[in-house]
Amino acid sequence: MKVLVSDGMEESGVDYFRQNGIEIDLRRKTPEILLGCIGEYDGLIVRSSTNVDRNLVYRGAEGNLKVIGRAGVGYDNIDVDAATEKGIVVKFAPYGNTESTAELAFGLMLAVSRNIPQAHYSLRNGVWRRKPFSGSELSHKTIGIIGCGRVGQRLSEIVMGMDMETIGYDINPSLNSHITYLPKDEVLDNSDFVSLHVNSNGVVIGEREIAMMKPSAYLINTSRGCVLDEEALYQALLDKRIAGVALDVFSSEPKEDGEFSNKFASLENVVLTPHLGASTSESQARTSLEIARVVSGFLLRGSFENSVNIGETLDSEQRKVYPIFIYHKDIPGAFATIDQILADSGVNIRETPSRQIGKQGNVISVYLVHDEITDEMIRRIESLPIVYRISK
Repeated sequence: MKVLVSDGMEESGVDYFRQNGIEIDLRRKTPEILLGCIGEYDGLIVRSSTNVDRNLVYRGAEGNLKVIGRAGVGYDNIDVDAATEKGIVVKFAPYGNTESTAELAFGLMLAVSRNIPQAHYSLRNGVWRRKPFSGSELSHKTIGIIGCGRVGQRLSEIVMGMDMETIGYDINPSLNSHITYLPKDEVLDNSDFVSLHVNSNGVVIGEREIAMMKPSAYLINTSRGCVLDEEALYQALLDKRIAGVALDVFSSEPKEDGEFSNKFASLENVVLTPHLGASTSESQARTSLEIARVVSGFLLRGSFENSVNIGETLDSEQRKVYPIFIYHKDIPGAFATIDQILADSGVNIRETPSRQIGKQGNVISVYLVHDEITDEMIRRIESLPIVYRISK
């Protein structure tokens, strides 16, 4: 197996691939060269720099490409529809940056409510000023978390030490949580701090939602720039309809070392950071190891863990399956013989997990099928010389 790592990778991921016998190519390639050689690789791993468009996906599908991995949470730079059309699995690594993003959100809450960057800038310029930088405490305030997934849940744990009341909104609320779930409008209306952790390509907080917030409230966004109506937010800040904003993500972001031109930079009640959510050495190491693990798992064992365009489990397909438990010899042709009996009866096999049991060359196979099998099918399979026992 051979994997191309297009945008670099921490040693933890590199080591994992090598330990599992997978050859990796770490050489950065121009788009033209990449297009010409992508079919030579079984897997492609990218961060945000490489654009995996339809052309590249199709060219990979003409060769050996089986899986595309995004070392991070977002996968906007991958044409997932094209990959799905060509039967290529897309995977991502959403867990590695949970801690770093939650910590940054908490840090931005402190920074914007206590005017820390502004005070720092004043001292750097030789001016000792305190009165303009009077702020608000976090303790005993209410934080509203919009999007209560991994990062939102971790942030709810962090703020417990500040005795903050934590309320939140999510379309699929977690049962095991420190968060009190409320409708989104109630979260916005009652929060002193609103922190966004949503995975959406559309506006979640617009003019209507901003109007519901307290004039003393602060808004923090470490998720995606597109989830905020930036024009409505800018006007609300000018009119002082909310106290302040801390932004780590923007609807338009330049490449590294590029020029940043954004209207929010001119406002005093704003703290801005250049998409630092995952920018810690620990996060990079965890993310690299995670994407290496799930890509290797697919290539070596057929694991669908962390897949974007395919269900990780049969449950996600929402189609009923019926299990058949077969204890049989592990010899060539065993599965083909059993499969043929089911096929002759019009039964579709969905999956066949199978593991060795004992040291005698026998296995337990669990046939997951889409149709109930009859007693006659059971008798036919049980009569095979390779089968010791079958039950449903």
